[in-house]
Amino acid sequence: MQIRIGIVQSMKDLELEVAAGTSAADLQAQVATALENDTVLWLTDVKGRTVGVPAARISYVEMAKPTERSVGFGS
Repeated sequence: MQIRIGIVQSMKDLELEVAAGTSAADLQAQVATALENDTVLWLTDVKGRTVGVPAARISYVEMAKPTERSVGFGS
């Protein structure tokens, strides 16, 4: 699953691909808890990189299942 987090007063956003077993509901719960408690949202991507984002700096969160890339001219 891919997650994109917009950062307040930053033109760039943070984009991670989390482990395949992670559900959207679990991610939503993590984000909601961080926002409610004004804590740091910690996420780990598929490469093992851990990233922390302070809840006060989050402007938006977007989640999507990764799409497979097509190769060639077929549709």
